[in-house]
Amino acid sequence: MPTQLDALKQLSLVVADTGDLDAIRRYQPQDATTNPSLILKAFELPGYQTLIDEVLASVKVMGSERQIQVEQAVDELAVAMGTEIARVVPGRVSTEVAAKLSFDTQASIRKAQELIERYQRHGISKDRVLIKLASTWEGIRAAEVLEKAGIQCNLTLLFSDAQAQACFDAGVFLVSPFVGRVTDWYKQATGQDFTAENDPGVQFVRGVCQRVRQGGYDTVVMGASFRNTGQVLALAGCPRLTISPALLEELDATQGEVARGIVMEGDSSQQPAPLTEPKFRWGHNQDAMANDKLAEGIRRFAEDQERLEALIADRLATL
Repeated sequence: MPTQLDALKQLSLVVADTGDLDAIRRYQPQDATTNPSLILKAFELPGYQTLIDEVLASVKVMGSERQIQVEQAVDELAVAMGTEIARVVPGRVSTEVAAKLSFDTQASIRKAQELIERYQRHGISKDRVLIKLASTWEGIRAAEVLEKAGIQCNLTLLFSDAQAQACFDAGVFLVSPFVGRVTDWYKQATGQDFTAENDPGVQFVRGVCQRVRQGGYDTVVMGASFRNTGQVLALAGCPRLTISPALLEELDATQGEVARGIVMEGDSSQQPAPLTEPKFRWGHNQDAMANDKLAEGIRRFAEDQERLEALIADRLATL
């Protein structure tokens, strides 16, 4: 009998939600996704210490002022780690634009272009990279420009139907609706525990998939932010699922068949009119959970970016 991970891979493309190369090699995902939180964890991984020192030494040689060195090091480290991951996975690596740019369309576009240029200098073509942007109105507009320029994007921190629809309208390659954080909010708000079938996060991602199918959109849906394997298995059939090493290990250690939870095939109806900015903002505003979790998510990523910059500054001082 196959493991649940093997069975899941027959229904969904599995993505590793980690920068740990050992875990990526062990579970053999198609893609991998990173963010500042995961890069921060790399400072604790022995396998990355030489790479970190090499990147920081190369940045220090440039002789810029310290803050510029730190900013350059963050980007170069993200790309250097992404390059190592790209040598292990057959598919793509997602690399995130800094959360502090989430409300600046032009700055997000420039940063995405800089990241792609850095990847190309490392020998990784842009078709192996997805640029991660927060699903703000400004982030979605940046993604629209980048997609037209041939730079494909992964829109993250997605919690509302308005965010999803705006991403579809913009022709975004991939969206990452969150499961666990949605459920966390409803659990705290109601005091209720949920099964996999009535789980609000699972239901939200199923709704996003249904919207894609009914509208005939090309955007890929990738469920993200899982709290347990029950949530993962309930979304079997979602085009992609990004899963942490702990849950990958649990799935790989459990034998059993996996039932399809989502069907993406079917006739598509006429697409709704694209959302205007006022309609987007109003639709998102009406979802209290989505407002709370988007703002919280941006703050958390920004805080991790600041901690990463502090670690880099300390390490630069010792070189």
